[in-house]
Amino acid sequence: MTYELILGGARSGKSREAERRAAASGLAVTVIATAEALDDEMAARIRRHQADRPAGWRTVEAPIALAETLRREAAPERCLLVDCLTLWLANLLIDADGLPPGADAEALPLFRAERDALLATLPALPGRVILVANEVGLGLVPETPLGRLFRDEAGRLNQAVAALCPRVLFVAAGLPLVLKGG
Repeated sequence: MTYELILGGARSGKSREAERRAAASGLAVTVIATAEALDDEMAARIRRHQADRPAGWRTVEAPIALAETLRREAAPERCLLVDCLTLWLANLLIDADGLPPGADAEALPLFRAERDALLATLPALPGRVILVANEVGLGLVPETPLGRLFRDEAGRLNQAVAALCPRVLFVAAGLPLVLKGG
């Protein structure tokens, strides 16, 4: 089992790098898409991503149950490309607006269960897995408590996944920088 994390900012080239690495694997590729087309702009983004991928790649949607989907789709002869952990996290934090002031996402049972399931599942998967995530901690401090919660949980998730992954890349301006794994 080979798995890696590719981090970067918005429009940094992280998805393109992940797609390049998946194609170079020589394995059958399944894209695990976490985005939901909740508005016209997101629907257009999803269509653009789909159009950029090779025709033979399968796409499976997993806006919430990512660990379950990974377990079902993983195989020794397959490369799974998860794009992206950050949108998946946003889906898990959808109810975070109702948290009391100062509470963290641990108070959300769905978030806690799905995050823990992902972290437990990754090391046991056969085949190759490429995970894409946004690095959101390099910008301004968000104005709202929900924005700050999202930024903090994204940073924690990225750290936890990076600790598990033998290889971690950071992409800026389309250029990959190896952070871990030579």
